[in-house]
Amino acid sequence: MEPKVKHSWKLTEEEAAQLQLELAKQVVTEDHLDEVNYIAGVDVAYSKHSDKLFAAVVVLEAESLNVVDSAVVEDNVHFPYIPGLFSFRELPPVIKAFQQIKVPPQLIVCDGQGLAHPRRFGLASHLGVLLDLPTIGCGKTRLLGEFEEPGTVRGSMSPLVDQGKVIGNVLRTQDGIKPIFVSVGHKISLRTACDWILKLAPHYRLPETTRQADQLVNRVLGGRNLP
Repeated sequence: MEPKVKHSWKLTEEEAAQLQLELAKQVVTEDHLDEVNYIAGVDVAYSKHSDKLFAAVVVLEAESLNVVDSAVVEDNVHFPYIPGLFSFRELPPVIKAFQQIKVPPQLIVCDGQGLAHPRRFGLASHLGVLLDLPTIGCGKTRLLGEFEEPGTVRGSMSPLVDQGKVIGNVLRTQDGIKPIFVSVGHKISLRTACDWILKLAPHYRLPETTRQADQLVNRVLGGRNLP
């Protein structure tokens, strides 16, 4: 898989923030999904002993949630740790991992934010625009916004609001378990995004896309960190 939109990754903090504002204009917040047979999960982990990071992409069959393809890419960190600009740090190896997979997904779930971002262009939106694919931001923690705690039953949700606008939903994926933060990445509506996250999280708090990508990247990272 090759990105449909390309830009330089060698940017200053100010240039990166400005590029986010420009690319955010391309984000589509309505459903543009055909039949979804395969769904990709994305995760990035950092080495504790070097400036390396590892990006994992796993592809799951939508019906069974079985892993049918995966790739891990090791790369050096090329962009500083700046809140709100993580995509410039993590997406270069993620894009390389997508270039290695053989089973193309129709939907991507990112362990991070989409519109729930100060410039409405988190990693999920950035990746969606570059690949021109529907993407969902699914974060374990809130980046910004206010919300009321959703009900305790699986499927309960409440809006995540910033500056008077709904930027995502706080979604309870399992009874009595801490909720997660779902936002539109690209080419999908918030309602459909939440429906998919529930389908992808039949047994655990996090969707299987995130769980499988996290397990894969940590297996690789653990092996690289062995003495």
